[in-house]
Amino acid sequence: MTAILAIGEPMLEFNATARGPIHSVNHFAPGFGGDTSNTLVAAARLGASAAIITRIGDDPFGDALMTMWEEAGVATHLVSRTPDAPTGIYFIHRDDRDHHFTYYRKGSAASAMAPGDLAPKAIAEAKILHASGISQAISESACDTVFAAMETARDAGVTVSYDPNLRLKLWPLPRARAVIHQAASMSDIFLPSLEDAELLTGLSDPTAIVTTYLAMGPSIVVLKLGRKGALIARRGEIPADFRKIDIFPVETVDMAGAGDTFDGAFLTAYSEGRSLTQCGQFAAAAAALTTTGLGAVGPIPTREQVEELLAGDTKKT
Repeated sequence: MTAILAIGEPMLEFNATARGPIHSVNHFAPGFGGDTSNTLVAAARLGASAAIITRIGDDPFGDALMTMWEEAGVATHLVSRTPDAPTGIYFIHRDDRDHHFTYYRKGSAASAMAPGDLAPKAIAEAKILHASGISQAISESACDTVFAAMETARDAGVTVSYDPNLRLKLWPLPRARAVIHQAASMSDIFLPSLEDAELLTGLSDPTAIVTTYLAMGPSIVVLKLGRKGALIARRGEIPADFRKIDIFPVETVDMAGAGDTFDGAFLTAYSEGRSLTQCGQFAAAAAALTTTGLGAVGPIPTREQVEELLAGDTKKT
């Protein structure tokens, strides 16, 4: 049985090795990205069995992704290759305040995903199905495919996990809100960031946001608060019982992919039957460690590294 099965768009990443305007950067380090792919790599590196449903181009970038997944331990038997559309790519450059993304993904192989690409038996046999707003924003057919996968999972009693990962360059806010909130109502575990949730709900108070999303139907809401940690709640709980998860202070180099690693670590711990507090702490530690290197995939930690950070934090207290 696959512990975590995800659907979405993988991409090749080119990450500036120095800060500054993109025209001033002399070197970009190649790497890998795509939110659900990052989540799976994190899960696999942390010990979970993982598999991806996607389309990629029959091109060198697609070859590189296949090699990366195989080395990471992510199963690729549900990946389709096509010569008719390319694998998407993106560039990252950073200034003193933030990192910025430039995407070349229009017409990508992943955007041509259709419900017929799904393997219902594989979905039904997974513990968790994970998807994201980006998975649905890249095209109408991809959006339909994600909803079909979620329906298949729900019918089979499989846990459905969803991260809004709002990208307004991909779709307008009203459509994003409608699709994401429909997905939230179909999810068991909903994993928004505070920034995304503020835009989607119009609310700013974390407790109010969590309460609002719990009312939409998810069993568990995990609100990622960035440098302020996370807030986790289960349906039926009162705000006083919500769990506040603190961050782990580290020497941060690059924030790219930290939220995806958080998702992969949280779902890994959840699939192992850990408590929600333990899931949150495990995820926060993994996310912190992934910010200590450059790129979305390369710095994702191993289980041993995460457990060592958690053990060190326990000794401090």
